[in-house]
Amino acid sequence: MTALTPEELLTTTRAVRKRLDLQKPVEIELVRKCIEIAQQAPSASNRQNWHFLVITDQVKKNSLSDLFRKGWQSYIDSPTSVAKTISSDDPKKSESQRKIYESAKYLVDNLRKVPVFVIPCIEGRTDGSNVPVVVQSAIWGSIAPAVWNFMLAARLYGLGTTWTSFHLLFEREAAKLLNIPYEKVMQVALLPVAYYKGTSFKPAPRDTIEKILHTNSW
Repeated sequence: MTALTPEELLTTTRAVRKRLDLQKPVEIELVRKCIEIAQQAPSASNRQNWHFLVITDQVKKNSLSDLFRKGWQSYIDSPTSVAKTISSDDPKKSESQRKIYESAKYLVDNLRKVPVFVIPCIEGRTDGSNVPVVVQSAIWGSIAPAVWNFMLAARLYGLGTTWTSFHLLFEREAAKLLNIPYEKVMQVALLPVAYYKGTSFKPAPRDTIEKILHTNSW
């Protein structure tokens, strides 16, 4: 387990793509420990209606990687993709977007080599227009903290991961592949899990707090 202060853990747990060690096997028992820590997150009405699929079968990883690549291509072709903002008039933003694009593309090209996939799921769906915001909040407010707990735990155990979602453009196909009851259970992400290379993680550049902080009124 990595020796980190609480503040270091919270400020240096990064999205890891290029620094995933694609050669080193990951012990499933370690992934299980991370999921046990994920379970300590709060959930709406304490329903604990989350599920975590751990995928190590190479055939299934290959199929999921194909869906992921299809989703990536659909995103890249869209007007809002990171690729469309690389030529921004702001050089700093352009450089940042270029790095994000290269990192994401690396993961697309190497996803099938990642030792373990973890797919967090939640009972209930939010993709219907008739789902009230309060219900959507309860569903996402249950699974998102659990996923973040998993990612923090992974960091402690020397594992890297990132929240990815390109395969969700073909979620129904992924559900069929993994025998997930699509109508009742929603996949929320695909977490590639591997040991990370190096230890030089640091806080990311962020906007000043004045830009986001509102007191008493917007």
